[in-house]
Amino acid sequence: MPVRGRFRALCLSGLLACAAAAAAQPRVAVDGEGLSPAELAASRDLVAAATSRLPPRLAAGLDREVMLRWRDDLPERVHGRTRNGRIGLDRRLLAGWMARDRADDHDPRARAALAALLHELAHVLDRSPAGGLSRDPRLLDLAGWPVRPLRLGLRTGRNDFRDRSPDPYELASPAEFLAVNLEHFLLDPAYACRRPALHRHFVARLGAPRLPEVDCDDALPLVAAGEAGAGLQLLALDPARVAGVDYLLAEPDASPMSRWGHGMLRLVVCAPGRAPGPDCRLDLEHHLVLSFRAFVDDLQVSNWRGLTGGYPSRLFVLPLAQVVDEYTRIELRGLRSVPLRLGPDQVARLLERAARVHWSYDGRYRFVTSNCAVEAWKLLNDALPGLDGQRMRSITPTGLLRRLERAGIADASVFGDEAEALRLGHRFDSLARHFGQMYAVASAELALPARNADAWLRLDPAVRGEWLVRGGLRATAALLVLEEAALRQEQARARETLRRRYRRDGEGDGTVEALLQALWSDGAGAGRPAVLLPGPGYGLPQEAERELLATRVAEVDARLRAAHAGLYETALAWLPERQRRRLRDAEGNLERIGERLRALAAEAPD
Repeated sequence: MPVRGRFRALCLSGLLACAAAAAAQPRVAVDGEGLSPAELAASRDLVAAATSRLPPRLAAGLDREVMLRWRDDLPERVHGRTRNGRIGLDRRLLAGWMARDRADDHDPRARAALAALLHELAHVLDRSPAGGLSRDPRLLDLAGWPVRPLRLGLRTGRNDFRDRSPDPYELASPAEFLAVNLEHFLLDPAYACRRPALHRHFVARLGAPRLPEVDCDDALPLVAAGEAGAGLQLLALDPARVAGVDYLLAEPDASPMSRWGHGMLRLVVCAPGRAPGPDCRLDLEHHLVLSFRAFVDDLQVSNWRGLTGGYPSRLFVLPLAQVVDEYTRIELRGLRSVPLRLGPDQVARLLERAARVHWSYDGRYRFVTSNCAVEAWKLLNDALPGLDGQRMRSITPTGLLRRLERAGIADASVFGDEAEALRLGHRFDSLARHFGQMYAVASAELALPARNADAWLRLDPAVRGEWLVRGGLRATAALLVLEEAALRQEQARARETLRRRYRRDGEGDGTVEALLQALWSDGAGAGRPAVLLPGPGYGLPQEAERELLATRVAEVDARLRAAHAGLYETALAWLPERQRRRLRDAEGNLERIGERLRALAAEAPD
């Protein structure tokens, strides 16, 4: 091409680029009626400051002129309104903008004015032909308006991600959620760390914000139930240490609330220093369980309250050993742990979503439409949309597992060899069979007055106590195992009685209830960690908040452990007399049989 032709082509391409850049700049005019020259100039400065923060694709979507005017007639706590391309902002924001400290990038007066204008510009974009962002199904999943399991793709009308929110107004509607979050996306560099999935979504749709990059901590903060006693523990879970995720199913039993089982997710966490791989399955003491639960036990809950959403639903983080003990020893239900075929990136996304749910979600538990299976499906679907959540949806834990298996996501082949499945922790059998064997040993010598182990465990402890000192070494050892199980079951029943009585009587401000729940070692104290971090922070806690959180968790843990004995006496005082006597008698039985066993062992020949 001749030099003159190349020059003309370069000029033309430069003009086109300039025209495109100009077209990408949103046109926001200021209605100067009633404004002084200084106020008009300040208004234009605000518009320039706000529009300069818009990513190119977001700015390009604002392709029509928008008029800004200042209003004195907005309701209290309403900073702005947008109608027909006209933005009205509270005039007090202009006064704050003009009084701002120009040398302070974090002046709250400047931030308030910028946030209000960006919020309304987000509404303008959302309502434009290029918008519709608040109707994006992916945004609705991430935001917390899930698809209803029985409503053919329709979504719920409420958002239960109410904890650790930057502004409760975001829960009013998807449109307000979009506007509130775009404020923080465009103004807060830490948004990428606090709400990483939403940040990635906005970058993909709108382009990166014009903010300095920040380094986010890969480790996710989780407040988990303590491994012993009544304590809590603060975890920093690095997704790189999680070798896999299993669907963990507590098998069904005959009780009405457990007839379909209970679905959970098991995290195969590697021991420190071990590279992620198959051997991490043997690091059972480091494995965790993510369990959506009503804020009650499975035993003796109210059918009506469960159907109508009368119980809070929260995501608990529990040590695997505690879950295995709860189901196999107390409820006498087996567990199946089925690996999910997820890559490392999918595992990381799932854990990131679980952390957001852990810190923000406070839903309502319903046995049919919002139970553990529905919540587990939502977690998988929201974290991993590629799994095709519409086909995976199920309202029963066993049904969800079958669908995961049919889709090739859950690997049921691990149960081909029963012995190997037990060795690798894919199966945890109910101890009912073991208790039956122990009862047979004791009854063969003593002719115990019950037809089987289950009936023996349900006998009045005073009746059982008469037989505990009659047997020899072998029978007494068997009865010790059974008496330990009987005490655990008495404690579980007492725990449920306390909860029901506390809620019925409505005593206190929740503090005693939380202490009692922690006392009974069911992890309830870890069900809503946001209460440990009051203040303006939102999303996943960041460095300074994590330091405060570590202090708060340690304080609560120490207080619970120190108060354990006193709380136990308080709990006993709240129980009905008959139940209190049964619990005391069961404890006494365990003491007596322990003494008996030690005496027999001392008398036995070497």
